[in-house]
Amino acid sequence: MARLLVVDDESSIRLLYSQELADEGYEVVTAATATEAAEKIRENEFDLVVLDIKLKNESGLDLLQKVVKERHNMPVILCTAFSCFKDDFSAWLADGYVVKSSDLTELKDEIAKVLAKKKQLKG
Repeated sequence: MARLLVVDDESSIRLLYSQELADEGYEVVTAATATEAAEKIRENEFDLVVLDIKLKNESGLDLLQKVVKERHNMPVILCTAFSCFKDDFSAWLADGYVVKSSDLTELKDEIAKVLAKKKQLKG
């Protein structure tokens, strides 16, 4: 069972993603802020992080850079309401980019794809 960290400042999104991804068979941990997420990443192992870009007063892109620097083998999927960050070169550090939708099919497919790629790289 893959262990996911969902980072989003909206409690309804955290709850929705947590329930939907748990139904897909993932173990899901959530964080509301980049600071909380950084602590959880430091103290735990995750197979993948689903990260919102805009986190109230914090930037998901700043957390992405920290994760890439400290945990370069931990894949990150950016999941945001904004498609405009796709061209931001900081976003290119992520393993995936999904625009939020009420239909979670694209997010679920991206998670499965990124985890399969990670497993393939491990051999």
